[in-house]
Amino acid sequence: MTTDLNELKKSSYFDFDREKWSNLRNDVPMTLTEKELESIKSINESISVKEVTDIYLPLSRLLNLYVKSKQGRTHIIEQFLKTTRNRKPPFIISIAGSVAVGKSTTARILQKLLSQWSEHPNVALITTDGFLYPNSYLEAHDLMMKKGFPVSYDMKKLINFVKELKSGAPHVRAPVYSHKVYDILPDVYTDIEKPDIVIIEGLNVLQSGMDYPNIKLRVFLSDFVDFSIYVDAPNELLKTWYLDRFLLLRKQSFIDEDNYFHAVAHMDINEALERASYIWEKVNYANLIQNILPTRERADLILTKGEDHTVQKIKLKK
Repeated sequence: MTTDLNELKKSSYFDFDREKWSNLRNDVPMTLTEKELESIKSINESISVKEVTDIYLPLSRLLNLYVKSKQGRTHIIEQFLKTTRNRKPPFIISIAGSVAVGKSTTARILQKLLSQWSEHPNVALITTDGFLYPNSYLEAHDLMMKKGFPVSYDMKKLINFVKELKSGAPHVRAPVYSHKVYDILPDVYTDIEKPDIVIIEGLNVLQSGMDYPNIKLRVFLSDFVDFSIYVDAPNELLKTWYLDRFLLLRKQSFIDEDNYFHAVAHMDINEALERASYIWEKVNYANLIQNILPTRERADLILTKGEDHTVQKIKLKK
């Protein structure tokens, strides 16, 4: 009897609906208030205490178990080698997914929740935006319309950064990207001091060697990740959310004269929508189809959102 290939693919994950997943919370206490959630959500998202309780508290419990297991493995190696390291390497979590899917909100919620566990109170959060090449480089190499694509990142710098983390370095610095000026901020860094966990959020964090057959790199960010998450949603919702966010930013952030998209603030709504749709199709959707979506099944956990931004399905790799 032959097994259908699609069935084999399905069998690599445990599938949960909201109710079954929420039952795995196991009395983990809720530590975030509505006010705190309001301060960490993205501009066009709604996140409720119920969503955190049903979806993110069980995930926090799962990640805590993974971290404790990794800490135990580190202790076993130290026993075997009869040595003790001054600094333990941090547990690294990656969060991938499309533009506008809500990766940043997921990352900030997990940072808050995971820092409440006594085993790992120091939780750092970094976005891969800081490792984009500066606009001057992208313009010189005709890559501005490929911003966010793998080719637009300084992969060597990103890998060296993660290597430092995994070496147990007590102090690591990450470059900072500004969404206001749409560029890397020169000589501005985020300092990471002795982290227990580092969450790395970005578009292409699940990429591996098979995605770069023509470059010399032999290691990739995904090689250093201990647990990976992919935040998913139907493509038509992603476009709607992107356009909604663009129009909200047009009324708020874009009105600042120093904002890269300031000119959009003076467009009428139809012209602004046309500009946003063009960027979505030519840049963000193209990147999603070519580079991001093909990596989804590499994730240890897939969170699939519905129309109201709430997670409806969860897939956990066996």
